[in-house]
Amino acid sequence: MVKSTVTPRPRGRPPTGKKAQSSSVQALDRALGLMEILSVDDGLTLTDVANEANMAASTAHRLLATLQARKFVELDVESGHWRIGINAFQVGNAFLRSRKLVSIGRMIMRDLLDSCGETINIGIIDDGQVVFISQFESHEPMRAFFRPGRRGPIHASGIGKAIIATWPTDVATAFLRKQKLVQLTDMTHRSVDAVLTDLAAIKTRGWSLDDQEQALGMRCIAAPVFNEYGEAVAGLSMSGPTARITDDRLETLGQQVHTAAQKITRSMGGIIPLWDGSG
Repeated sequence: MVKSTVTPRPRGRPPTGKKAQSSSVQALDRALGLMEILSVDDGLTLTDVANEANMAASTAHRLLATLQARKFVELDVESGHWRIGINAFQVGNAFLRSRKLVSIGRMIMRDLLDSCGETINIGIIDDGQVVFISQFESHEPMRAFFRPGRRGPIHASGIGKAIIATWPTDVATAFLRKQKLVQLTDMTHRSVDAVLTDLAAIKTRGWSLDDQEQALGMRCIAAPVFNEYGEAVAGLSMSGPTARITDDRLETLGQQVHTAAQKITRSMGGIIPLWDGSG
């Protein structure tokens, strides 16, 4: 008789972790379902929520308690009604803001492209980097190109510097000290103090300049876009070769970008603060 050489699988969690992963996904799906239920009513009792979700009240309460800890739902103790929380509003509002920014911004971006002939971008800051979210590309043979979704370092970016120049100096300093200031060209700022000096100049004139800091032979001029609270949530930029964005054109082009960014701010209901003397 030949004995089997197959080793029995030990009891317990599967090596792949698929069961645990499946359970986590199911819990997340159920929690999101509860938020959808609460979103269509001004308030529901635990029993109402559980019945609507077709789950045990104990399960619904456990999920709601987790969401409550993250402020995605809240409980009115007096009435016993559960409602959507402040963090759900903030997340949803971020989506609406980004959609409005892109749709409104594109009309103004096209006008700016027509007037200057250079590539126009809108970008935001995410996880310590600049992310390009919309673009109108120049028709010139030699031009800048940033595919939407592309990321770049803040300290060497016109958009990045335009946004953090609006921050309080101590906040910008603390942020920069946590970043790795990668040297991309000989023109890239090599120290936090150098970036801060640049930010001070940006505050004075209202627009930033990436002077071959990401790529030799290319310049980028940018200005911030503000939300309804006067916070810089994005940046509008113009990028092109130094052969066309020459020293004698910087001031004129800078003012064009600055004016266009202000138009986007006002069109989306934003408030322009006095940070650059232009409010």
